[in-house]
Amino acid sequence: MDNDTSPVRLEAWSEGDGGLLNALNAPELTEHLGGPETEEQLVRRHRKYLGMSADDVGAGRMFRIVLLPEEAVVGSIGFWVRTGDAEPTYETGWAALPGFQGRGVATAATRAVAAAARRAGRYRFLHAYPSTDNTASNAVCRKAGFELLGERDFEYPPGRPMRCNDWRLDLTGPAADSAAEPAQEPA
Repeated sequence: MDNDTSPVRLEAWSEGDGGLLNALNAPELTEHLGGPETEEQLVRRHRKYLGMSADDVGAGRMFRIVLLPEEAVVGSIGFWVRTGDAEPTYETGWAALPGFQGRGVATAATRAVAAAARRAGRYRFLHAYPSTDNTASNAVCRKAGFELLGERDFEYPPGRPMRCNDWRLDLTGPAADSAAEPAQEPA
């Protein structure tokens, strides 16, 4: 996909995205992530996302997903540095509002965020760790060109063990070349 045909645009997370974060905190959207967060946790998460949008792009970014041509804000996605394995890598995660699921929005946004991570240029790999029973997120990884490395134990949120799939995208490989570039990525 190229800039002109991507059904989404990624925009840097901003102060006004607190309402989006609240909408994405619904039980049906957080069932694979330990359930909804408290108001205090959401405030901390929003501040963290704002900080990611202000910091060095190589350390990661959070975005709101804008559906085109409607210009509707339909979810969030980001990439950040993950440490704790053999070497640091990028990790990604996303959420789409219920009315926009099953329409390719998350897959297009994942391709776009992979392009952003590739441009950041700090790490070779982008990983995603959806729960093994999260069929939709595992399908997004497959459709976006990630390679399934296998199952692993993961802790998310901290203190909550889960079984997840470890998906990896080589940001220097052929799958990265076919990833959609974000139509617009504000600095």
